[in-house]
Amino acid sequence: MTEQRQRALSTSGEALYQVLGLDKNCTHDDIKKSYRKLALKYHPDKNPENPEAAEKFKELNNAHAVLSDVTKRNIYDKYGSLGLYVSQQFGEENVNTYFMLSSWWAKGLFAICGLLTGCYFCCCLCCCFNCCCGKCKPRTPGEEDPECYVSPEDLEEQIRTDVERDGDTPVVHQPTNASEKTQLIGDGHRTYT
Repeated sequence: MTEQRQRALSTSGEALYQVLGLDKNCTHDDIKKSYRKLALKYHPDKNPENPEAAEKFKELNNAHAVLSDVTKRNIYDKYGSLGLYVSQQFGEENVNTYFMLSSWWAKGLFAICGLLTGCYFCCCLCCCFNCCCGKCKPRTPGEEDPECYVSPEDLEEQIRTDVERDGDTPVVHQPTNASEKTQLIGDGHRTYT
């Protein structure tokens, strides 16, 4: 089983050509002709008592599906069946990026930059101080900040002392007609319309 899995994810990109009996620099027409000839030979309807023919027919269909599609063929030629597996997982447009980032030099560059700048340690500290420790921990919704809380009694007392100090009486109702508005303006109170 592991040998079959290893063969399925090879990086050489030659096994599908061998299934069709072709070489890598064959044309699209060569692929089509070879597939038709071999598909007729190994079709399960023509070989009903031969289970090996059915397996060979499945391999032929798989090889034809990959090699007849230009994008898949390019990926297969460059990265083998491992490239096809990556394209199924991450998309055909991300295959080159995946192999570039998984190369030894990209991994080494990432490790060296992280160690030189100290980002690994810095990110760990920021995470611990912001999330784990109590002082910088984000507040949950509905939780009040104890430093900003003012009780209603204290707020009323502050309003009373402000009124007594200023000596003015606050306006406690809205004016209902124009004469009240002008009276309030004449007394020196501000009104908002």
